[in-house]
Amino acid sequence: MAEARPVGPTEAPVVSAFGDSAVRITIAGPLGLVTSARVHATAAAVSSATAGRPGWGRPVAGATSVLVTVDPLEPGAEAAAELLHQIVAGVPPVDDWPAPRPPIEIPTRYGGADGPDLQTVAALTGLTPATVVEAHAGVPYRALFLGFAPGFAYLGVLPPALVVPRRAEPRVRVPAGSVALAGEQTAVFPLESPGGWHLIGRTSATLWDPPTVAS
Repeated sequence: MAEARPVGPTEAPVVSAFGDSAVRITIAGPLGLVTSARVHATAAAVSSATAGRPGWGRPVAGATSVLVTVDPLEPGAEAAAELLHQIVAGVPPVDDWPAPRPPIEIPTRYGGADGPDLQTVAALTGLTPATVVEAHAGVPYRALFLGFAPGFAYLGVLPPALVVPRRAEPRVRVPAGSVALAGEQTAVFPLESPGGWHLIGRTSATLWDPPTVAS
């Protein structure tokens, strides 16, 4: 789904210490494809500029920010923030992602025992269950960032008609492979875990399969 492009200059990112061993770079703008593209462009610039420097960790991209871990003594958060100000100032304006990679299709069984919240989502949106499925499956998504659990990708952005709040009562156990949505994002649970997202389907695809390390 296309996102409206901003007009005119954009607000500069905010660089601030995050405790004594990290610096956060906050990107101005709403959650969405454009802001996410800027987040990843910033993370790539930081990674390139700090590669090989002692005391610098790998930048971690979030929804609207980049977190950079640093050694609290050398370089220290204050000195790191000063360098990051310079790096961020040199990142060119970004309003779109690079050339897309081949899409990954995730076969999904919607509704029934695999998607116990499909009827609820339909009621919240005023759509029929079939229309919810059609709208959800008919849009390509990007992995905006990773978090919450290993292999858990926040995918966006959902069509506006499917935007619903999280469940009032989170589930203690969400089965692995559950296809869910909440707010402007959708996701596939790679592992069984708690979750407050609406479950509308399930896939048999394996999303997180780390190699086994021999003891």
